[in-house]
Amino acid sequence: MNNWDFGLTLTLVGMGGTLVSLWVLTFVMKAMKRLFPVKLDKSAGTGSGEGK
Repeated sequence: MNNWDFGLTLTLVGMGGTLVSLWVLTFVMKAMKRLFPVKLDKSAGTGSGEGK
């Protein structure tokens, strides 16, 4: 395997691994939102402020 083949293989594996890990993280975040939904506080008004 020459340098060009090694470089292209390493690039594809690195970029592919990054995209796969971001894809898995997306599904984990979606699952967490379903398991722990956000509960809005009715006394806070519009919900745009922190603790108002």
